[in-house]
Amino acid sequence: METLIINVLLAMMALAVVILARSRNLFAVVVLGGVYSFLMATVLVALDAVDVAMTEAAVGAGISTVLLLGALHLCKSEEAKPIHRPWLPLAVACGTAAVLAYGTLGLPAFSDPQAPIHTHVAPRYLAEALAATGVPNVVTAVLASYRGFDTLGETTVVFTAGAGVIALLRRRKKNGERRPAETDFPGERQP
Repeated sequence: METLIINVLLAMMALAVVILARSRNLFAVVVLGGVYSFLMATVLVALDAVDVAMTEAAVGAGISTVLLLGALHLCKSEEAKPIHRPWLPLAVACGTAAVLAYGTLGLPAFSDPQAPIHTHVAPRYLAEALAATGVPNVVTAVLASYRGFDTLGETTVVFTAGAGVIALLRRRKKNGERRPAETDFPGERQP
C-alpha cells in the first residue's frame, strides 16, 4: 500500500511539472511550484524522512512560495514568449538527467539490509550516539553533532538565499536614493 501511495504522489508530481512547464501565467507557476514542494514533502513523510519533509514543507512550499509571490508583485503576470526554441538547454538537461539515471544503476536496491549504510554507519550511530554526544534522540545527535558542520552549512545557504532575495526585492527610487521608509533609524533625515 505504501508503494502505491508513493507512486501516486510521484505521478502527481510529474503532472504538476508538465503543467508548470507549459504555463505562461507566473502566478500559476508559483502556485504549482508550491504544490510540487508540498507533494515532495508528502513523499518524504511516506519514506519516513520526517525531518527532511518538514524542511521541504517549510522552505519549499512555505518560504519560497511567499518570496516568489512577493517577486511576482514587482513583475508582470505573464511570461514573455522566447524568441527562439531553447533546444540547447533542453539537450543539456536531458543529458544531465540521463547521466544521473545511469549513476543510480550502481546503487544498492532500495531498503537493502546489506547496503553499506546499514552495515557500517547506522549501527555505529545507534550504538554510540548517546555515549558520544549525550543526546538521547539519535536523529538529533546525527544532525547536531556528527553532521553539525553540514547542518551549519545548509543553514548558512538558506539564510544567504533569503537575504539575497530580500535585497533583490527592495524597491528603490529611479535615481538610486532610498525611500524615507528605508532609513536606518526612525526620524533620520535624508541628506
